[in-house]
Amino acid sequence: MPLVPVVPDNCSHVLAEFDCLDPLLSALRLDSGRLKCTCLAVSRKWLALGTSAGGLHLIQREGWKQRLFLIHKEGSITHLACCPHDEDFIAVATSQGLVVVWELQLERRGRPERVSVSWEHRGQAITAVCWDTSVLKVYVGDSAGKVSYLRAGSTKLGKGSAFVMFPVQTVATVDSRVVQLGYHDGRLLVSSLSRCYLCDTEREKFWRVGSKERDGEYGACFLPQFRGSLGASPPLLYCARPGSRIWEASFNGEVLSTHQFKQLLACPSLPLISYRTEPNYNPLQKSPQSIAFTKLLYFGDQNLLTWTDSAIYILTPHNGQLLLWTEVKDLLDVAVYRNELFCLHASGRLSHFSLLSAERCVERLLRREAWPLAATVCCMFQQTITTSRARKSIPIDRLEHLKAQLSVDAHQELIGQLEEVLTKLEPLDSASSSRRSSISSHESFNVLDCGIYRVISRRGSQSDEETGSVLNQSTSEEERLKEFSFVQEEDQADPDPQSRERMDTERSEPGMQFHLPLSFRPKPPRIALQAVKDSVSSFVKKTTEKINTLQMNSELWQRPELREGFQAEVFSSTSAYAEEMANEGQNEVSTAEMEMQELLLATDQAITSLQDPLVLLDSVCLEEVLLEWLPFLERILGPDELQPAAPDDSIMDESEEDDPQESSTCSPEEQNETLEPDVEGRCEVQLEANKHVAKPIRVTWPKPVPSDLQAHLSELATLYTELSCFGNTNPKALECQTFLCRYFFLLDHERVRRMCLLCHQDQPQLMSCFMEAMLELTQSCKVVEVIHRGDLSKSLRSLRELQPRTPPSLLAHLHRLYRKHGEAAVRSFSQFYPTITPADVVTMCQPSHFLAYLNDLVQSQTEEHRLAFLQSVEPQSLREDWLELALTHHAPPLCDTLTPDHQPRWRSHSLSWGYHRLLSLLIRLPSDFHSKQKMAATCYDHGYWSGYLYLCKELQQRTEAFSTICQLDDIRLLEEPDGVEPQTLDEWKFLIRHCASSCASADQLKVVNGEGSTNGSTVIGGRMGLESVMLLLARTVGSDSALSVLEDCGVQVELSDHSKLLCELLRLAERRQRALIQTMLERCDRFLWSQHA
Repeated sequence: MPLVPVVPDNCSHVLAEFDCLDPLLSALRLDSGRLKCTCLAVSRKWLALGTSAGGLHLIQREGWKQRLFLIHKEGSITHLACCPHDEDFIAVATSQGLVVVWELQLERRGRPERVSVSWEHRGQAITAVCWDTSVLKVYVGDSAGKVSYLRAGSTKLGKGSAFVMFPVQTVATVDSRVVQLGYHDGRLLVSSLSRCYLCDTEREKFWRVGSKERDGEYGACFLPQFRGSLGASPPLLYCARPGSRIWEASFNGEVLSTHQFKQLLACPSLPLISYRTEPNYNPLQKSPQSIAFTKLLYFGDQNLLTWTDSAIYILTPHNGQLLLWTEVKDLLDVAVYRNELFCLHASGRLSHFSLLSAERCVERLLRREAWPLAATVCCMFQQTITTSRARKSIPIDRLEHLKAQLSVDAHQELIGQLEEVLTKLEPLDSASSSRRSSISSHESFNVLDCGIYRVISRRGSQSDEETGSVLNQSTSEEERLKEFSFVQEEDQADPDPQSRERMDTERSEPGMQFHLPLSFRPKPPRIALQAVKDSVSSFVKKTTEKINTLQMNSELWQRPELREGFQAEVFSSTSAYAEEMANEGQNEVSTAEMEMQELLLATDQAITSLQDPLVLLDSVCLEEVLLEWLPFLERILGPDELQPAAPDDSIMDESEEDDPQESSTCSPEEQNETLEPDVEGRCEVQLEANKHVAKPIRVTWPKPVPSDLQAHLSELATLYTELSCFGNTNPKALECQTFLCRYFFLLDHERVRRMCLLCHQDQPQLMSCFMEAMLELTQSCKVVEVIHRGDLSKSLRSLRELQPRTPPSLLAHLHRLYRKHGEAAVRSFSQFYPTITPADVVTMCQPSHFLAYLNDLVQSQTEEHRLAFLQSVEPQSLREDWLELALTHHAPPLCDTLTPDHQPRWRSHSLSWGYHRLLSLLIRLPSDFHSKQKMAATCYDHGYWSGYLYLCKELQQRTEAFSTICQLDDIRLLEEPDGVEPQTLDEWKFLIRHCASSCASADQLKVVNGEGSTNGSTVIGGRMGLESVMLLLARTVGSDSALSVLEDCGVQVELSDHSKLLCELLRLAERRQRALIQTMLERCDRFLWSQHA
């Protein structure tokens, strides 16, 4: 084996191939000549492969297993793009110009759905596909220069939102074919054949990048910057230019510099580390390369990746250097994720490469026991392997083990080179800096196995003397600081921003030649006492920390004239008072710490008691435990301390700077003044509930509490709220509403919301309190500003994109939206189901508006799924209330459906009902016998006869149904598929007798009115009559049997000529049917006897 050449010192990274994807392609049958892989995309979890037959293979990267296969009949797949922020979505472009966005639903074990489809580019070749980085939006570019975007719905936002198809919109049409698209933070980057364009998609602005044009395929991309201490810098743009050049531009499109890589590409290519072939490095220098960078991709850590059909280039634009370039044959397409890249070759083969440092590559090869390849990399990258930094990945003993695994016969030269490398290895602790050398001159240290330096001080050393001098200086300063402790505490605890403003103004007066804080002046006792109280609010901090934070400005100690003059004057008037107040402050601090300790102990004791199931499941014992804990909570976090704590406490929210009393709920009159004119009557239903909300609701912590104690307090407070709402009978306990107002900052919002929904009918004031508190908590959200602008569509879009979106916070925003837009807003709430349920909506809006919402929610489902969907809607206890609402809104007047004696009015079932489809679904919901009886009575009381007849049929109350049908006088109610037809002769006789009595009553009424008598023998428009009932019976049991039944009932019917003809035809048909049956039976009998013989 020849000697391994050594690469230059500046080569530190390699492209390595560790996985073989050939078995995967073979299993997918993509290695044949008929079916080819045409494109690919990669994400953290998936590898997506598109085929020439229109198939999409979704491969799970862990284990390389196929999870999904989707077929497209609209041509072969040309482009794939995985959503960067939600791996459940993937965009697909086909050769016919179709773009499809799939929602995979693999995590929820659902069926993949096409959530968006675009034919905007029909007939054109799609050349680029790019995802938005924050929302479900896909940008598409084609060969004609058109750039469009399509937005996808999602079933995660509710079952109804998946049916919303957003329109496809054209962003722009550039001068030539689109080569590459990029998106970052609201900016779309379009690279065409002639130049690059930058588009602000939010403001709809479009401008060019640079002034010089180009001619050819050149890519462009965004490169995110590092996050510094001041936040993330805006990303940079990199646009390819002819002659191996790249423009670097700002986020606004201004060209900052030009990077020239032509001369840098004159270096030899680094070998590809692969199991397929041995790495071969040719150190001969090459001529400069002039390459057209057709695509630019953000790769690894601040790198750019580009490629041609024969090589891969990785650039580091922040320093204008070439990291490496490697020859790879027949490249067709490349997809990257972090430091991994997947290559599609013209032959259909797939390669999986990783960008690694040389030492990391050796480490992975050692784990895979690829001994000769690992040794070759060690010898080739000697300058990287021998450094002490490499010992963290490949210790010396592992390299010794590597040498022992090589065969002496086959790898003799390689072993010799590896031994030379071993002699050059630097140990891990050999590298030292000037700082460590200076320390070692005064102190000794040793290096632990974990890499930590253990320092052993030498007595009498210079560092020891410096430490002692620093301690002595700090001690003397602390002694001087004791005299200033009180006045400095006043300076830090002053909560008045106006006083601080005055202090800053007076501090800059020209007559004051030194920087003395104004708080050193004597203050009135009342202000000083307030300052001490404010300082006590930070009792969690240790006393030593407090002393360190109350140190004086160092400039004061540097001015001797100040110490001699002004200092003595100030102390003469304040020293005695300062000492007294400092002692009082210390007492209050210790008292506050003791109270917090008591609360901690009481809370731990209550939590421990609740661990016993016998206590937790017994409401009496549970109430006793909570009542023992409640006095500690009242005394320490009770309403006596409504003032906010210091604003620098980390546990406080930004909204705590406001007065808690300002967060109290507004009166009903103030609410009505803020409503729009067309919705002023919406809150009339809640006026009575709002009257109970008179106490301020505390939504922020009154004082800082340790985080471990917060969770236990929240659990106990929420449990007490639920117990006081549903089962509190102790007179010593606080009411649920009072506790909720005082300690809302402790409560679990989602549990309180569910509690308020369950008890809304009995205690509506609880939901009012909860809603007012959530309105205040969400006041600082950006969505509130969008809602106040009055644009309903933009408000809904902001709510759909809101993250994080919890049901309580979303409910508060929807409450604002309903106040602003009324019924138009509530009709759009169905898209937020199931996060927001009908039980939530019914508490905030008028009944008529709620019915419109519920109807739209149900109609958003397909016809065959509506009943099952309505059955799944919670809570089921409100279904009877919804039925009552639907029967009282957009319904015919009662005088048109019921007579004065509460009987069905003639033909009143033909009247139209506004919510007929919703009513038909509500009465068909599965329920118990008692509930169906109540629903039937409700339908009868409101004259909804079709629902009443259906429920009578379900309840087997057939006689009541027949009576109602006779009074409604419509024979079709018996004949329809959902009609109530008699099943036995007794039922037929009951119907005939009842029909005869109804006809007799009608005849008497017509005689009184002077209309004559008809004997009930005339059939008019499907009316109920003895003749029509007799004909219906004849069709069921035959003409002769029907006449005998009429005789048994004692009813005489004079049939018309038409009816007589029908009866004769029925007799004839019956005789022929009997004869046919007799003939068939005889033939069957002869056949059976013949078989028997």
